[in-house]
Amino acid sequence: MKKLLKYMKSYTLESVLGPLFKLLEASFELFVPLVMAAIIDTGIAQGDRGYVLRMCGVLVALAVIGLVCSITAQYFAARASVGFATKIRSACFAHIQSLSFAQQDKLGVSTLITRMTSDINQVQSGVNLALRLLLRSPFVVFGAMVMAFTIDVKAALVFVVTIPLLSIVVFGLMLWSIPMYKKVQKRLDGVLSLTRESLTGVRVVRAFCQEKDIERDFVEKNDALTTLQKLVGKVTGLMNPVTYAIINLGIVALIWVGALRVDAGILTQGQVVALYNYMSQILVELVKLASLIISITKAMACASRVSAVMEVQPDMRGGDKAPDSNGREAVRFENVTLNYSGSGAPELHGVSFAALRGQTIGVIGGTGAGKSTLVGLIPRFYDATEGRVLVDGVDVREYSLGELRKRVGVVPQKAVLFKGTIRENMKWGDPDANDEQIWQALEAAQARDVVESKEDGLDAPIAQGGRNLSGGQRQRLTIARALVKRPEILILDDSASALDYATDLKLRQALRKLPDSPTVFIVSQRTSSISHADQIIVLDEGGVAGMGTHEQLLEGCPVYQEIYYSQYEKKEAK
Repeated sequence: MKKLLKYMKSYTLESVLGPLFKLLEASFELFVPLVMAAIIDTGIAQGDRGYVLRMCGVLVALAVIGLVCSITAQYFAARASVGFATKIRSACFAHIQSLSFAQQDKLGVSTLITRMTSDINQVQSGVNLALRLLLRSPFVVFGAMVMAFTIDVKAALVFVVTIPLLSIVVFGLMLWSIPMYKKVQKRLDGVLSLTRESLTGVRVVRAFCQEKDIERDFVEKNDALTTLQKLVGKVTGLMNPVTYAIINLGIVALIWVGALRVDAGILTQGQVVALYNYMSQILVELVKLASLIISITKAMACASRVSAVMEVQPDMRGGDKAPDSNGREAVRFENVTLNYSGSGAPELHGVSFAALRGQTIGVIGGTGAGKSTLVGLIPRFYDATEGRVLVDGVDVREYSLGELRKRVGVVPQKAVLFKGTIRENMKWGDPDANDEQIWQALEAAQARDVVESKEDGLDAPIAQGGRNLSGGQRQRLTIARALVKRPEILILDDSASALDYATDLKLRQALRKLPDSPTVFIVSQRTSSISHADQIIVLDEGGVAGMGTHEQLLEGCPVYQEIYYSQYEKKEAK
């Protein structure tokens, strides 16, 4: 929590004024029992109605002032807590964006979502309550005890015994519950992960009739979460009855001592009522404090989880060089090996090749051969474990990440479009692109007809994830988005899998005619999609099984031959 407090600096004034007005409210509240004692001992005892009315006016004034102070405190506390949570959420989101893909994979998407939403909301709630009650409740408790001593020292000794007992109960439960709430949030991560996975893959689940299995897994995880929450709830639920029991025993002792003191003529009836009211105030405030402790405990557990994400230092930092486009070689791999975190065998090993500027490079191989991993090293989504990846003759680790990725256009394996309009999605490639540039990119990506078929054209809405488009339409629009960028290196990671052969052919022909002549990497399962490439890299279990043109590989690469002949009928050898 301490590491997150730096985000409260902008709300220092609110953080001071909120508790201050709460203390003012509490101060006026402490005078109420004394006024009541005066009404009983003076007004009622002497039958002075005027005095009683005047004191009632004082009580109303104290109530009004207390209400104004309370509302003011609520305003400042809400302003500070909401602003604090907003800054943390923004900082956390920005920090997650700075983490490498490997780090995000290790942390887990579901966990990151939980910490960005549920955990930060808990922190916000805890800060709000802390600003309003963390000082007020102890102030009233000890203030009431001090006021009791001003009335009668012997009777006030009951307070001296009662308050430490209550403190032991409250803080003991707090120390037990902090680690338990961390476990609750961890199990919540598991439930969220399963929920996200099942909803994302709902079509697959239904296609394989796995609804019952998913429901069973969800019930198991949900029941485990519920069981732990019930345990924590039962133990923390003891706080209120135990505090009530201790306070009521204190009240019994106070009334007994007070009765004896009144009978001896040491105390008046009004003073005993005042002592009782102070004990009641303590009871109310300790109940509030108990609830506050539970909320703060949750907030601290959640804050530590958010801090854990913020403490993860990005393991991928860019250099200060800008790519130079004057070299003959666009990309070179030198004996590159890559191990994913926690994996056994390397995903890639000993990969070496060179791609000249303006060439088309095909990448093919079986499932899991490392095709996407290979092209992902060029924009530096991952760093090579061994060897080097060079762009324009310079190691990609020496480039500024922003400058490097500006020159690389990537069309991922899964076509992803964002909620908005077609124009807004196209401008992800270049925010300054005009409509003419967008239409040119759409034309090259064979997506012009998709946009022209929409009533609003470029302003046609795109649903989240592009759900209102077919798979082929999404792929063509994502290709167009990359082309708007006018990249020097274009990576098509199996991005034409949903296209028919005729559209795929037109797309490849259009890419060869691009005016900027980018170096194109085409990852595909189809040999037809890469047969025209200047160079084809055949991967098998992370290594290079062959390299050359289509004709060369058909003659001397068994892996390529197997892929090719599995897609086309094998002709008789001539």
